[in-house]
Amino acid sequence: QVQLVESGGGLAAAGGSLRLSCVASERTNPYALGWFRQAPGKEREFVAAIDWSGKRTYYGTSVKGRFTISRDDAKNTQILQMDRLKPEDTAVYYCTATRTAVAMNAADVERWGRGTQVTISS
Repeated sequence: QVQLVESGGGLAAAGGSLRLSCVASERTNPYALGWFRQAPGKEREFVAAIDWSGKRTYYGTSVKGRFTISRDDAKNTQILQMDRLKPEDTAVYYCTATRTAVAMNAADVERWGRGTQVTISS
């Protein structure tokens, strides 16, 4: 089964940007890809997803207009570009891969990365 490894997390100031990457251990072409996040004491939250073709993208309401998801199947990679960051974006971010559908509910995700911490200072 595909393994996912995130990178690019860290500390940023409010209003700044971070770029998360997720590399898969096998071809990403059959998968819809995405990102979720989980803040302390909160449930895992949908952030963004992209379909197999890369033509359709989906965003959670709290990040729409600020975050951009993309994929590069030649590199088995997906990217989450995060701009105009806010302190409430602080969370562990998980990349995902799902064959059966674009997953916007955590229960529908087939494969999870281990997560990368993002901390936004005010």
